[in-house]
Amino acid sequence: MNLNRSAELVREANMTVGVALVSFRLYEIRSLKDKRRIVKSLVEKSRSRFKVTVAEVADQDVYQKASIGIAVIGNDGRVLNSVLDRIIDFMDSLGLADLVSREIELITV
Repeated sequence: MNLNRSAELVREANMTVGVALVSFRLYEIRSLKDKRRIVKSLVEKSRSRFKVTVAEVADQDVYQKASIGIAVIGNDGRVLNSVLDRIIDFMDSLGLADLVSREIELITV
């Protein structure tokens, strides 16, 4: 396949990237080790259940705050928004930390 044809296929594709930034407040955390244990649990359980990209993206040195990023890709923004909502609700339902804020953005490429 030549490069021009590849570029045409990419332009024809309807691709949407969904990203979310979720902030949690952690209570009774006395060390970064305690925080990392909770963040690791949130990240790994979400990755395992939903098969998406999840990572701590900010506030790594702040004991009582965790900022977690989530990314999904697909062709239907409504579905991606729903998936991100379900992931965030799942994280909140684990009861490991208090959900403080959530931001979702859909980017069409």
